[in-house]
Amino acid sequence: MDLMETYRTHIVDAHKQPLFLLLVGFISSFLFIRFSVRMIRAQVRWWPGNITPGGLHIHHMVFGLGFLLVGGVGAFATNGHHPWIDWFGLCFGIGCGLVLDEFALILHLDDVYWSEQGRKSVDAVIFGILFTALLLTGYVPLGVVPGQTEPMTAGRWGLVAVISFNALASVVALLKGKVWTGLLGIMVPGLSWIGAVRLARPSSPWARWFYGTRPRRRARAVRRERLLHRRVDRARTWLFDLIAGAPDKVPAHHTATHRIAERMAARATAHLDAHSARALARRSARLADRRATPTAPAVPMAGESVRQGAARRRQRAVRAGRSRSFAVRPGTTEGVANSRYRHPRLPHPQPRR
Repeated sequence: MDLMETYRTHIVDAHKQPLFLLLVGFISSFLFIRFSVRMIRAQVRWWPGNITPGGLHIHHMVFGLGFLLVGGVGAFATNGHHPWIDWFGLCFGIGCGLVLDEFALILHLDDVYWSEQGRKSVDAVIFGILFTALLLTGYVPLGVVPGQTEPMTAGRWGLVAVISFNALASVVALLKGKVWTGLLGIMVPGLSWIGAVRLARPSSPWARWFYGTRPRRRARAVRRERLLHRRVDRARTWLFDLIAGAPDKVPAHHTATHRIAERMAARATAHLDAHSARALARRSARLADRRATPTAPAVPMAGESVRQGAARRRQRAVRAGRSRSFAVRPGTTEGVANSRYRHPRLPHPQPRR
């Protein structure tokens, strides 16, 4: 009874039930789809498996986009009236979970779901859940005191100053390589302040810009990275792998460089195929035009025999690029097929075997 009263007081009476249902749909859809893909990965027989109509693998972010469209458009169409707004909030949360679960695929435009790059999807989902939960508890982006609908009421310029300072602190924390501190600092400004005043991570843009001429500070950053941040990253990775599943182990020889080389080779092959197709089409068009155009009978020149006229026409055809199976030696009128003479513009024809 106390739980229901608390829910009614803090959720229903505070007009936060659509946001609460959005969070419920977000978490539920993410947990369900992760359970589904882990069953598919384990090749469990009784689980339905992937949806592949006609051999086309439909990713679950496609269904998530549908839920997002229904929930978003419905929320605007009903103008926030009860009870439809609650259902639209639930639909929007389900769509968020399905789409952000494949955030890495959208970012890389490649199927990296079970690779090391696929961890970005879990990071995006966890951040989305925390962001929604903070909104539900009353935190305001770039605000000061939780539970207020406005960051501050002291005046317009004070509001601008507080928002600017909090935004600057979040940007500095992100530049120092503290992604979680900077992003969560948007909702909880104290976190961004802490991240902004602490040492930057050695691989961050801030360290490259300002620690190059300060070796002692860079050494401190490297030592802190080795002692503290790596332990935190290992703990976070273990927790995320427990929730979403560990990525596949990539062989040592299959690096990102190999994948980039394979993509470049595929693009080059496609370009060459397209170029060959265009060249073949142009050649076919020229042949069709020549066949459609009636040719006048050959008239020998004055003092020229029939054999000399044929040799002259063959030589002209070779120079014009219309024939590659016959060549004429310079200074002679006798045609020699498959000879060793090489035309200056055309490759020598190979004899048939």
